[in-house]
Amino acid sequence: MSLDLTLGLTLAALLFEAAFGYPSFLLARIGHPVMWIGRLIGALDRHVNRDAAAPRERRLAGVGALVLIVAVSGGAGLLVQGLALWVPVVGLLLAGLAGSSLLAQRSLYQFVAAVADGLETSLEEGRRAVSHIVGRDPDRLDEAGVARAAIESLAENYSDGVVAPALWMAVGGLPGAAIYKGVNTADSMIGHRDARHLYFGWASARFDDLINLPAARLAGLLIVAGALFLPGASPRRAWRAMRRDARRHRSPNAGWPEAAMAGALGIAIAGPRHYGGRLSVDGLMGEGGRYECTADDIRRALALYRAADAVMLALVAGLALLMWGW
Repeated sequence: MSLDLTLGLTLAALLFEAAFGYPSFLLARIGHPVMWIGRLIGALDRHVNRDAAAPRERRLAGVGALVLIVAVSGGAGLLVQGLALWVPVVGLLLAGLAGSSLLAQRSLYQFVAAVADGLETSLEEGRRAVSHIVGRDPDRLDEAGVARAAIESLAENYSDGVVAPALWMAVGGLPGAAIYKGVNTADSMIGHRDARHLYFGWASARFDDLINLPAARLAGLLIVAGALFLPGASPRRAWRAMRRDARRHRSPNAGWPEAAMAGALGIAIAGPRHYGGRLSVDGLMGEGGRYECTADDIRRALALYRAADAVMLALVAGLALLMWGW
């Protein structure tokens, strides 16, 4: 699939998902592509990841599982893309509609906005809402902790759930985006350092880090650019924080959008956090900024997210028009 077509497909997918999201009636009846690939990953974890196997065997089994996940995801994307493009005239729009299921612009906004709504009602409601989007212990979070967690999730998932699938769709069409979602889902399910997944999930975690490298940096740059259009946000601070703080994050990728967002808004996020009763010490993103965040900061972060997403849409549209010779 040529670049002019993949860019057109990506633009259509972004616009469809931003406008409509993933229809609830489809979710209720047939589920979601991430749920489908999740069932495959869960089956591989149950049947291939044997507790009695030696570490080397479990690591090899994990490599084999990753190859199968990539093959199934890419094959499904190629099949859907081929069927959609086979339809005359509207084939690209149909492919874009299918591709919209691999993006999360609308749902990400809704989940994070729900945290702001909950926090404005009570701390307990804020904790309940944030528990749907982060893995840390919500009962340990005060108001500022809930707000920081929501903003961190927004920044990281902007990269993982929006920029990365859009980037790989622009590069490789539906197969590229589907492979990305398959690997990213595998990382979230088995790419952990617990006893069961330390070796089996190693390949998925490392490959997910690799394919997120360009998207995370692009997401940070888009947030810097988005700050140009948001009153009160500072693109200069965003750029400075991203360059200074991103590499302090325990993730090789999450620090880029998180630091850019923190710097743009003049706040500090990340730092020490509790997961499963254990303290995880991480570097501060936006060091020197205000650490006591509120629901208002969540809403400012959402406005910045929308601005950055609009910049990305304009960039994809501009590149598509350039490729089409307009």
